[in-house]
Amino acid sequence: MRIGEVARRAGVSVRALRYYEEQDLLRAERSSGGQRRYPDSAVDRVQLIQQLYAAGLPSRSVREVLRSVYTGTVEPGLLDRLESERARITTRITELLAARDRLDGVIATTRNPPPACARGRAAGGRARSAAHG
Repeated sequence: MRIGEVARRAGVSVRALRYYEEQDLLRAERSSGGQRRYPDSAVDRVQLIQQLYAAGLPSRSVREVLRSVYTGTVEPGLLDRLESERARITTRITELLAARDRLDGVIATTRNPPPACARGRAAGGRARSAAHG
């Protein structure tokens, strides 16, 4: 599969794929004309890379995770680091859910203000109109 097709299917830029190659996260064969050719599995691999980056893992950890996923073995110390990363992600998810819940409350109150808020806004609006009229 050519680089443009992998980028399109994975939803990333061609530049991102080149970066992943530089970081030794993704490999491509070269055609006789020098064009990159990726295996069909590249799309899934790129999506996993994207998920790991989105979770906040650095390139080194992503590289180690990929190696473990595809070889089925874990380097010494990696499991502890992965468990630590998982705990950090879980904490972040909890924080994001709390922030989302707060935003939901603000949105709900703004769309359907309690009667006291609606009267206060209406009175403020009339007072401003009278002051400018």
